[in-house]
Amino acid sequence: MFLTAFGSLLVLTATSGAALGAALGLTGLLLLHFFANGATSLAVNAIWNVFNSFTLSAIPLFILLGEILLHSGISQRAYSAFRPVFARVPGGLLHTNIAVCSLFGAVSGSSLSTAAAVGSVAYPEMVERGYNKAAVVGSLAGGGTLGLLIPPSLSFLIYGALTETSIGRLFISGIAPGVMVAALFMGYILFACLRNPTLYPKDNTRTPLLTILAGLLQIWPVVALIVAIIGSIAFGYATPTESAGVGVVVAAIIAFVWGDLTPRKLADSVMRSVLLFSSIGFVVLGATVLSQSASVLGAPQAILESVLAGGLDKYTVLMIVVIVYLVLGCFFDGLSLMVMTLPIVFPLMTQLGFDPIWLGVIITILIEIGQVTPPVGLNLSVLTVLTKGEVSLGQSAMAAAPYWVMLLLAVVILTIFPSIATFLPDLLM
Repeated sequence: MFLTAFGSLLVLTATSGAALGAALGLTGLLLLHFFANGATSLAVNAIWNVFNSFTLSAIPLFILLGEILLHSGISQRAYSAFRPVFARVPGGLLHTNIAVCSLFGAVSGSSLSTAAAVGSVAYPEMVERGYNKAAVVGSLAGGGTLGLLIPPSLSFLIYGALTETSIGRLFISGIAPGVMVAALFMGYILFACLRNPTLYPKDNTRTPLLTILAGLLQIWPVVALIVAIIGSIAFGYATPTESAGVGVVVAAIIAFVWGDLTPRKLADSVMRSVLLFSSIGFVVLGATVLSQSASVLGAPQAILESVLAGGLDKYTVLMIVVIVYLVLGCFFDGLSLMVMTLPIVFPLMTQLGFDPIWLGVIITILIEIGQVTPPVGLNLSVLTVLTKGEVSLGQSAMAAAPYWVMLLLAVVILTIFPSIATFLPDLLM
């Protein structure tokens, strides 16, 4: 059975060029047909149950919310607000990149969108000021990964929908690790710039504290919207879908009144949201079929029994899972990788005793690493295009390597101190 599944995926993806969703779905149907007495009708039921889920409907709404704000010109306002905060800190605007990416991570829920939105504003300005181009791209690639960890996150939404884990708890669990990863990034930037001052131009401009605070107050509508969305979910006032629906309406109002959103940009946002959700939904469809076949045939239980029979402890298995994600992250985009692996990884790891909320954070960080890992590394690719070839893909990968290490360090820290991810959900929900 395992050879059939692996062979089918290999042939369909490598030889036929089939889309990942189709490859996953066809593999699942083959397993059901040949190993489950032709029970392919189970796949139809599984697909209906998943796509009829009220929880899953939150995904396109959060995508649309992020697209509206990203198309409204608010990224320019946010960057201007944070610019003087780190002016006198070694690294200057490199720190600003991380801070603004953290803010937009809570808006877009997408790593790629965050890197592109902030990079389009930051790169031209920083190059003009004399910052090292590769260092700028590295900070944007690393900072962009925060879009998947800081709530509301597409990763958590899909993880929660497919594993029936509380999305509210997942959202809250991403706050502390997101802050921790941002702090690790800034710590690295500080160290690198103290060691090599040529990475950034020194800015001796003194900006009064009141001026800095007044600038930060300019972005209060976005911060208020984010807090309202996460707070309403955390305290049980609204479901993720309800909160996302209201958030879309409020975001559109803010973007029209406070930003520069136009009816044409709104239409473009809707179209981009439809295309993005369609691509995600197709992979979810295929993974649902494969998950159903794996469940019917008892694959997770068989793997668990093999692990227990081999005498492997839970942390050795975790290390193997981490290595698998690091390798596969070189070839698949993050969300597709997560959807593809969850049918096996989730039941295996939870039956070994790992907390499902903690596991969602770990998997999210692992797929973030894939965003800055060549050759697929989407953050690297989009930023290379954004620089118009001034920074090559290889240079971008080298510049992002320290952020890759920081993300892996975050996995180690969360493994040693899992309460970093779980204490807030336990406290608030």
